[in-house]
Amino acid sequence: MRLFARALWLALPLLLTACASEKPKPTPLQPIELRLQGRVLWSSHLARVPFALAVQARDGVFVAAGGDGSVVALDAATGAERWRASAGSALTAAVGSDGRFAAVVTRNNELVVFERGAERWRKALTSRVSTAPLVAGERVFVLGVDRAVDAFDALDGRPLWRLQRPTDPLTLAQPGVLAPYQNTLLVGQGARLLGVDSLHGTVRWEVALANPRGTNEIERLADLVGPPVRLGDVLCARAFQWAVACARLDNATLRWSRHAGGIEPVGGDSELVVGADASDRITAWKTATGDIAWTQEKLLYRGLSGPLVTDAAVLVGDSEGYVHALARDDGRLLARWSTDGSPVMAPPVKLGDTVLVVTRNGGLYAMRVG
Repeated sequence: MRLFARALWLALPLLLTACASEKPKPTPLQPIELRLQGRVLWSSHLARVPFALAVQARDGVFVAAGGDGSVVALDAATGAERWRASAGSALTAAVGSDGRFAAVVTRNNELVVFERGAERWRKALTSRVSTAPLVAGERVFVLGVDRAVDAFDALDGRPLWRLQRPTDPLTLAQPGVLAPYQNTLLVGQGARLLGVDSLHGTVRWEVALANPRGTNEIERLADLVGPPVRLGDVLCARAFQWAVACARLDNATLRWSRHAGGIEPVGGDSELVVGADASDRITAWKTATGDIAWTQEKLLYRGLSGPLVTDAAVLVGDSEGYVHALARDDGRLLARWSTDGSPVMAPPVKLGDTVLVVTRNGGLYAMRVG
């Protein structure tokens, strides 16, 4: 069964690629009237990024990792390099950081932790990792593709606990949900969101964000896709190919769930949750109720990234390196900007007035929008 599950896991990206190759051609871009100003403040470059790259943003610094194992901290305002490090081999997931420590996982299944650019320790893992490690409370948390969670002491790499529950044989090899909430660790386990005691690794509560049904394991695959959107006591996320949902964390209840196919993460704020389906139709739901606020179909089949919802607009990248700005109130197209022509690999990230966009070719573009 373990070999069969591994074969399914390895075959899934090929199946998804085959499906993607059958998509219609991207909708041609039409001229639009520029209604929103934007400009590139600075740019930098990493090695080619073969995975969904989540950038960490805090304390005025962007921390990002390239596919070759390089890790860099850049001043958000100027792009100046604060520090640079290397894990020594290619990576399978993005970087996690709390500002002091930064953690990555290599293709050799090694967890490598840096402290302000200096390697602190490394530890062998038992499973491949697609989700960026979470660094919080002087601990490093790792979610494997087998859905097991490991906790380590950030100072010396000492193992603290391991959580592994019975799971389906097929899992999703793309970033999942691993996020902090007060003294609770939020973990995606299939279509369920778990609240885990961060000190002891015991499950406090769980909420189903989707109820997948199907005739086979692939049809029932509904792992939560990260990064999620956390808004105070509310977390919103996509369940792969099944739903977009929001849950209350203070009382562990489902706020709402709406059937919505798609494989990329959602973005949002206190008013809107936004995501694209498998055909890249963009939908905005009201955060409070889950009612549809608007849809946008002028970017169909353009290979959209997850969105970033800002006060000025909804920003989303595409497979040709364009960044599109959509109006918050009705989804109309306000502006677009080009990068290096390669796909935008993850939702844009905002820190202060600066928005950072990362492309597959390793381009980092810091923009000011609005």
